[in-house]
Amino acid sequence: MIPDLITLTMYCGYIMLIGGTMGAIFGPQANDPFKKLLNMEVPAMGVALILLSYNHTLALMTFLTVNTILIIVFVRAIIKNEEIGR
Repeated sequence: MIPDLITLTMYCGYIMLIGGTMGAIFGPQANDPFKKLLNMEVPAMGVALILLSYNHTLALMTFLTVNTILIIVFVRAIIKNEEIGR
């Protein structure tokens, strides 16, 4: 019996969420802030897939919007931190 696409999306989201969180916590301790930001993107996409599987369109759109704004703010803060550090 083959599960449907929504169930596969949900399981894929759970795997990305758990694996990405463990990777960000216990993974290689990189000093580069951009690598740390990318390590947090995997669990974020897992949460997005879980929300997508439950078909909560407003929650998914809100999550993606806030996530995009936070990435822009974090990248600007990292760049400013690097400029001040030099």
